[in-house]
Amino acid sequence: MTVEEIKKLTEEQRRFFETGATLELSYRIQALKRLKACIKQREEEILAALKKDLGKSRTEGYMCEVGLTLSEIGFMLSHIRRYAAEKRVHTPLAQFPSRSYVKPSPYGVTLVMSPWNYPFLLTMEPLADALAAGNTVILKPSAYSPHTGKVIAQIVEECFDKKLVAVVTGGRAENTCLLQQHFDYIFFTGSQAVGKEVMTRASEHLTPVTLELGGKSPCLVDKTADLSLAAKRIVFGKFLNCGQTCVAPDYVYCDKAVKEELLREIQKQILRQFGPNPLDNPDYGKIINRKHFDRLCRLIKRENVVAGGQVRETSLQIAPTVMQDMTFSDAVMQEEIFGPLMPILTYDSLEEAIERIRTLPHPLALYLFTKSRKNAKKVMACCGFGGGCINDTVIHLATSEMGFGGFGESGMGSYHGKAGFLTFSHQKSIVDKKLWLDLPMRYQPYRKIYDGLIRLFLR
Repeated sequence: MTVEEIKKLTEEQRRFFETGATLELSYRIQALKRLKACIKQREEEILAALKKDLGKSRTEGYMCEVGLTLSEIGFMLSHIRRYAAEKRVHTPLAQFPSRSYVKPSPYGVTLVMSPWNYPFLLTMEPLADALAAGNTVILKPSAYSPHTGKVIAQIVEECFDKKLVAVVTGGRAENTCLLQQHFDYIFFTGSQAVGKEVMTRASEHLTPVTLELGGKSPCLVDKTADLSLAAKRIVFGKFLNCGQTCVAPDYVYCDKAVKEELLREIQKQILRQFGPNPLDNPDYGKIINRKHFDRLCRLIKRENVVAGGQVRETSLQIAPTVMQDMTFSDAVMQEEIFGPLMPILTYDSLEEAIERIRTLPHPLALYLFTKSRKNAKKVMACCGFGGGCINDTVIHLATSEMGFGGFGESGMGSYHGKAGFLTFSHQKSIVDKKLWLDLPMRYQPYRKIYDGLIRLFLR
């Protein structure tokens, strides 16, 4: 789309929002129901598109994208009336007589910019939250997942007038044009580098933002852990979507005493979950494009590989790869991996591991495998991170009951369920003052006789 077309689109949405149509709960509910029905109807097309873009199997495509999206929409439909209702709060005695309440209100015209790794889920979940809150939405899917982007555009065109929801396809040029417009809220999921650019552009209009970024999410394994179960769940979380998951365990940081046994269990689990030749497994996906494939290949330290390491250039595939005896100075530890490479590092004491993690940029996720409640409590309290799991990986984002988001360098703001509704809502604080009494002590001229009452009210 051209600059003029994008500008016209945002202006049309603003005019439509100003009509007040989206303020009606019935309007929002019908929009969500249409979206849910259309996704169900086009399920096969969505799964086929995910297969073309990322090599995702039907099971993974539904479990990690379509199913989670439908769950979020269903959750929002069940709770929207309660979330949108005015919330009465206590009124201070000094403001008697009056009624105080908080009124959730939509921001207006919102922009949702989504990534390529979970292209359907990370576009449609924010859309559902934004619609539930009463906003209009412009979606900008990633150009790296064109097949899924095409299906998303078809769904949106079928369900909504472009004055309510519209899709802008394309690449950097379209991103730049969109960020030049004045939005009322911007929701971005992607890399830290692009997140900084989004925030810079948003600041020109003082537009609030949610940034869902990433980082190097550690996976700690202490010497009390159930190593067989830990390996099973680490392998699942790390190699899901070929490691192209923002909350994937970026590296394993284990107690030196259990490293050899953990490594054996990880090797067993890779064989069990992906077979002897993962690149021939029809359910094992691929790297999104040649650029990311080449970057990941450069990060493989061949002399440290103890599992995997095979690559297939023609299909952009890299087998689940484990590298032992890695250090924080290795190249693979200098950036978010975002691929099927698992570096294993060791520590001498849990205190040492905690101190090291505290010196690093805040990750999006942190995982700990332990049988010690004391160790779990200590790590969860002392380390800064967006969200995480004790004795599992990645599943904390698969619920609408908790907010999901980053912290520090891994992002700001959150969504899912109530948190998503609140993200796309401004909470208006309102005092409805009654007319039948007007206390005189706040007005000039001030009188000494009222000082005692003011101190009583404001103590």
